[in-house]
Amino acid sequence: MENQKFNYDNKIVKLFILATLVWGVVGVLVGILAATQLAFPVFNFGLEYTTFGRVRPLHTNAIIFAFVGNAIFAGVYYSMQKLLKTRMFSDTLSKINFWGWQLIIVLAAVTLLLGFTTSKEYAELEWPIDILITIIWVVFGWNMIGTIIVRRVRHIYAAIWWYLATFLGIAMLHVVNSFELPISLFKSYSIYAGAQDAVVQWWYGHNAVAFFLTTPFLGLMYYYLPKAANRPIYSYKLSIIHFWSLIFLYMWAGPHHLLYQALPNWAQALGTTFSIMLIAPSWGGMINGLLTLRGAWDRVRDSAALKFMVVAITAYGMSTFEGPMMSLKSVNQITHFTDWTIAHVHIAGMGWNGGLVFGMLYWLVPKLFKSKLFSEKLANTHFWLATLAILIYAIPLYWAAVTQWLMWRNYTEEGFLQYPNFLETVTQLIPMYMARIVAGIMFLVGFLIMVYNLAKTMAAGNFVDNEAAEAPALAPAGSRNPVKESVHRWMERKGVRFSIWVFIALAIGGAVEIIPMVFIKSNVPTIDAVKPYTPLELEGRDLYVKEGCYACHSQIVRPFRWETDRYGEYSKIGEFVYDYPFQWGSKRTGPDLARAGVVGGPMYKTAAWHYNHFMDPQKMNEQSIMPNYAWLAVKNTDLSQTPKKIRAMQTLGVPYEEGYDEKAVDDYLAQAEEIVADLKASGIETDAKKQIVAMIAYMHKLGRDISEQPDSTAIDTTSAADNTELKEVTLLESEEDLAAAEKIFQTTCVACHGADGKGMATFPSLVDDEWINGNSPAEVYHSISEGNVAKGMVPYKTQYSEKQITQLTSYVLTTLQNK
Repeated sequence: MENQKFNYDNKIVKLFILATLVWGVVGVLVGILAATQLAFPVFNFGLEYTTFGRVRPLHTNAIIFAFVGNAIFAGVYYSMQKLLKTRMFSDTLSKINFWGWQLIIVLAAVTLLLGFTTSKEYAELEWPIDILITIIWVVFGWNMIGTIIVRRVRHIYAAIWWYLATFLGIAMLHVVNSFELPISLFKSYSIYAGAQDAVVQWWYGHNAVAFFLTTPFLGLMYYYLPKAANRPIYSYKLSIIHFWSLIFLYMWAGPHHLLYQALPNWAQALGTTFSIMLIAPSWGGMINGLLTLRGAWDRVRDSAALKFMVVAITAYGMSTFEGPMMSLKSVNQITHFTDWTIAHVHIAGMGWNGGLVFGMLYWLVPKLFKSKLFSEKLANTHFWLATLAILIYAIPLYWAAVTQWLMWRNYTEEGFLQYPNFLETVTQLIPMYMARIVAGIMFLVGFLIMVYNLAKTMAAGNFVDNEAAEAPALAPAGSRNPVKESVHRWMERKGVRFSIWVFIALAIGGAVEIIPMVFIKSNVPTIDAVKPYTPLELEGRDLYVKEGCYACHSQIVRPFRWETDRYGEYSKIGEFVYDYPFQWGSKRTGPDLARAGVVGGPMYKTAAWHYNHFMDPQKMNEQSIMPNYAWLAVKNTDLSQTPKKIRAMQTLGVPYEEGYDEKAVDDYLAQAEEIVADLKASGIETDAKKQIVAMIAYMHKLGRDISEQPDSTAIDTTSAADNTELKEVTLLESEEDLAAAEKIFQTTCVACHGADGKGMATFPSLVDDEWINGNSPAEVYHSISEGNVAKGMVPYKTQYSEKQITQLTSYVLTTLQNK
């Protein structure tokens, strides 16, 4: 058969490579900034646009969709043309794919820093950008499938299976998870609430990792590793088993992100079961990759590209073993909400994704520019910097995770939490966070070395936009020969047929988990006491989402003693039926807030405390790493949007009365004035329309509905001594007792009373002559033990033993007053 002449489109590959390099540097820089903010909160810069809550999603989106996304497109566009012996289906579609994707990245960066977010992990972008993503993704898929249809090779190689699964998987995930009800150009509500939203989101979140950070990279591995090693893939049969088992099993594993949370047990069990099953196909892929290097390990010694690929495949194997282990409940209680998860995702991100991208670029750029790599020595320097950075990043965070988990659950001999103040468990981690900064800088330096190396390689080379090639036309398929042709090979004949079977394999797991959660009411039992958010509380919740508070605070109390003692009653499914979207979180850099509104509970704080804490957390406790939110006291809530939000909630099924949107603003102002009056009584002047008032209202809503505690207005504010017989207290004088008391004071009491005891803002001094409930040892002991909820002081008898309260009483009346 006569050969047909055609040209490969190298220009589109080059554009995506350049974008990969640019956005990669930006993404790592933003990551270093976020890491620095956790160790040194001054690097939040006191600006609303640069707080950790806004920078963190910018980092994840920049790395995942800008750096990794452009690398995927570069690798796919090059390898597909070579494998299928044809130019991409449409140059126009290729250009739309490139420029459209860059537009998405820029819009994401701008909107996330402005606080326009849905709060959904890896899906934070608002609805107009979601639509744009859908359009560009369809363009990519159209171009890919069109190229398969016009190919000149009958066999569809393994790499392309993974590319197809990526397109179909992400399309399904993105569309289902992005169903939302728009309120304005950059504000919407998810159509799912509470536990339903959690299931859908982590079906998406887990599988976004699977089908954006795993399947396309497996495709790249199947192409670029054999090319770089000049060896065929180890086992074609193993690649078939690897492919079909992985894409089927992955879609079931999402609920393992929600263990011990407000989710039906059947859903949690499914997530765990399929996560464990994933080990087999994942390691099958790793083995297939590493054994491809049989007889070629000497080349690994001399090639930085192969070194990176070996580290990438190894990191893939480690991560895909660690992930299933983290889905075991006994392990999950350690890893969830701690830095273990952060270490886990960065071994995968820096090792698997970063390593394979680096290896691919070191092999691909010289090929495209028809030159040798400028410096293999610089490439090897990059390799060792990156590899050491991964270790220096991950090991301290594993250490931090175990440290914090042990501190969370540690009890004294008397049966009280050893570290009742959450901040104590955070300050211990700062040295580990500093190590993470060092690792990030090392990774960035290595990245910049690669950029320089590749730039010099490009400058010395001879790039051809349209590379001439020739190949025979595609021969007719004919009928299937069952003896010579496997079912899989038969399916490959038609790209559309193959895609349909892939889609079916992908859809089953999500359907089994999501449909029962959405349509079977018994999976989400309601609680009569749970009421919809008031207009003020709803606006406060939207501010909580806007400021990215979910990045550091969870809102779900697990059924562990050390959590219920610290936070309050464990969470129930029915609590969250009006939460659009859910706010359970996945990392506790700060304490859980699910019971922040339970009056008299361990997490309750007064309006004045919240006001001062938002204004200057370090003034409340100098060890706090929380950024300030002073602009909340300056900016007004946009009340023109409040009726629209109420109508949207009604559309979603929230039972506000008919016509409530017309009086929502009046109710907002009435409730806000109550908080304003409360603040004024504490010496704080503000306005009912200020955003900080709405945020305080939301804090006081959390957990309040299911609490049996009385409303704060009903709390008896008389002196404890007026109602209860006082216990006789003998002051302690030993250095050991006073030192123990000082530690308690510095971790628990300074937030309100200051390090010197002179009081903070509206909170009373402990060193003057004015005492609310008296200053005898018995009275001070009783004040600490029983608290004064109306004044914002919780009863510490649930957190400290009688001896510790006696120690604290002694410290206040002796050491502190003598300073």
